Amino acid sequence: MKRKDEIKSAYKSLGKAHGFYDGMMMGTTLLGRMVMKTVWRMTQEDALEYRFRAFERIPAGFAGKLLEVPVGTGVLSLPVWKKMQKADITCLDYSDKMMDAAQARAKEMGISNITFCQGDVGALPFEDGMFDAVVSLNGFHAFPDKDKAYSETFRVLKEGGIFCGCFYAQGLNRHTDGYIRRFYVPMGFFTPPFETMDSLEMRLKGMYGEVAVSNVQSIAVFQCRKSKGR
Repeated sequence: MKRKDEIKSAYKSLGKAHGFYDGMMMGTTLLGRMVMKTVWRMTQEDALEYRFRAFERIPAGFAGKLLEVPVGTGVLSLPVWKKMQKADITCLDYSDKMMDAAQARAKEMGISNITFCQGDVGALPFEDGMFDAVVSLNGFHAFPDKDKAYSETFRVLKEGGIFCGCFYAQGLNRHTDGYIRRFYVPMGFFTPPFETMDSLEMRLKGMYGEVAVSNVQSIAVFQCRKSKGR
């Protein structure tokens, strides 16, 4: 089975998405699909595509130590982590409410190889080079101190480790940019300044040895490998 098919199949184990946030992220509710289409100009296939790219470098048989930050409610990641029964997974979030939802979801899905931790991405409570992979889904556009978030996720990643994920990038769609500026920023959901595709690629290439950056509509997807000696 191809990796994209594996990830698509994994989401079948999710069950019904809980609440507005989950429905919006997955496009599984009428209101969620409206937000996806109106704000992000995305179809459900578009949403699956960016999630696939974000997870693509983490093999289904991954058996190392993995950090996800932020975990949110786990709606995007837990179906994929459920397939990685040999992995040692740590999920961190600053919000207790989000993390409680993720913990409840993990229990509901029968996932036992996950540790949940409340913390700040700008001051991760982990040793240098502790993780074989660090994944961040839709977090960097919300982090208030992005420089610290980049440096901390880099610090806790092993040499040769994978850093991957996705987030909103400015300048790809004027319509989406307008919604972000007028609604998401004032409501505190997103925090400027935001990366552009060019600034993201430049930043990551200054830190990592291997870097691939792409986008699906206004969502930037990144896949990086940390070189030895960095």
